[in-house]
Amino acid sequence: MDLQLFASAAPAAPFLQGAFSFPQPLTVKYQPHAFADFAGLEKQKRILAKFAANPYPTSWLFVGATGTGKTTMGLALAEAIPAELHHIPSQECNLATLERVCYTCHMVPMSGRKMHLVLVDEADKMSPAAQLALLSKLDATNFPPSTVFVFTCNSTAGLEDRFLSRSKVLEFSTYGLAAQTCELLARIWQAEAPDAAAPNFARIVKETNNNVRESLQRLETELLAA
Repeated sequence: MDLQLFASAAPAAPFLQGAFSFPQPLTVKYQPHAFADFAGLEKQKRILAKFAANPYPTSWLFVGATGTGKTTMGLALAEAIPAELHHIPSQECNLATLERVCYTCHMVPMSGRKMHLVLVDEADKMSPAAQLALLSKLDATNFPPSTVFVFTCNSTAGLEDRFLSRSKVLEFSTYGLAAQTCELLARIWQAEAPDAAAPNFARIVKETNNNVRESLQRLETELLAA
């Protein structure tokens, strides 16, 4: 058999999907990576920029409605420090995961990184055992070296007062975001579909209650219809 002929007739890398170029959702394509890229959140950006310029081991709690940029701001903080990121997704903060991550934080961060940053999504949904363990780990006498914790949640109802007292609380709100979110949508539309008739950006923002992530999802639907 002519192996060369067989090879040329066969499809090239049929299972290597990475060889194809797939479009990205707007929430991914336009995700902020630096504090200056966020729409609104001026106070939060100012506080975290000052902290990133002179970081130290501590714990932050980002509280606010979904889609207000809490997790993305935590990722931006890790880049600004810069810190080795340990991201614990929603519903996965149990005792075993927490112990493993904290053990890693006692090691030297990756080359070029100043610190570790542990980002815990939906901290109010962590297991009771994990929250109890954090009461000790977030205490000044037992804090992992060169480590910053960032917890995010929509509400503090599921968190003990003892836990809350160990973190600096930073509230994320959609209040006052309307104008800046409209400007963001307009810039994205101009970049993605400059020749198409633009939708009513103000209506999109109003219907989503200033939720930036949901506004981008609505805009993506409008782009698909354009």
